[in-house]
Amino acid sequence: MLTKDYVVYDDRFRRLAMGNVHVEKLAEGCRWAEGPAYFPAGKYLIWSDIPNDRLMRYDETDGSVSVFATPCNNQNGHTVDLEGRLIACEHRGRAVTRIEHDGSRKVLADSFEGKKLNSPNDAVVKSDGSVWFTDPSYGIDGEYEGDKAESEIGACNVYRIDPATGAVTAVITDMVRPNGLAFSPDESILYVADTGATHVADCSPDIRAYPVAADGKSVGAGRTFATSDFGLFDGFRVDIHGNIWSSAGDGVNCYAPDGVLIGKIRIPEVVANVEFGARKRNRLYICGTTSLYSVYLNTQGAKRPAAK
Repeated sequence: MLTKDYVVYDDRFRRLAMGNVHVEKLAEGCRWAEGPAYFPAGKYLIWSDIPNDRLMRYDETDGSVSVFATPCNNQNGHTVDLEGRLIACEHRGRAVTRIEHDGSRKVLADSFEGKKLNSPNDAVVKSDGSVWFTDPSYGIDGEYEGDKAESEIGACNVYRIDPATGAVTAVITDMVRPNGLAFSPDESILYVADTGATHVADCSPDIRAYPVAADGKSVGAGRTFATSDFGLFDGFRVDIHGNIWSSAGDGVNCYAPDGVLIGKIRIPEVVANVEFGARKRNRLYICGTTSLYSVYLNTQGAKRPAAK
């Protein structure tokens, strides 16, 4: 029998959540916790506290919490590339950047067709080394999470950065405010959340699924994969079975690959993003509004497939 930390809608969820395992609060004191990324070599997690313009660090070896970097250009989403380097989406920098092995900052993308990006939000690295990222306007909408400015592009798109040339191409242009994104375990599908309801009242709070083209560099027409029943989807991750673990207004929603909501993890705050970590990739880190939580699951975060 599962504990009060879980809601079960489908028996498939019972195989993923363990009844004797509880949600833990690991840190608190953030204004808006976001963008977790896990570094297995160091056994630590970093995450953003966007309005406070700082990155935080949780050390798995002793449970300590510290400031990892400040200021940080109001970084939002993060991921780790094929060489273990940090990829960051900067709101105030209006750029996607990479921290090199020597600690230097390299700009991967800050414009599209000669116009400044809005405010990159979340990113994912494909097995070919390409970086895919979303570019809504939240960082330029006001002064709280960046610097207020007008959009030069006039749209909010999903982009791909070519690993060989650095060229930036728009791969999805039909969303209102693209936000979190992740590939299916075999990289045949790109999932993207649309949080456009923050700006357009009738924008459905969906995760959409886009089939990845045979060349691995573009996608086909998207379809609705899931619609949130409480609040908006933001960031999410995919496990080895293809289940999506997504942020929501009342915690973490778990969707099976067929799009059925099979269960929830209850969190007492609005959740912004999640990340798999620990030695076995079976610990789900959860960024609530002001706090960092975690729970161990009976599944593991998906690994990138081997590059072709």
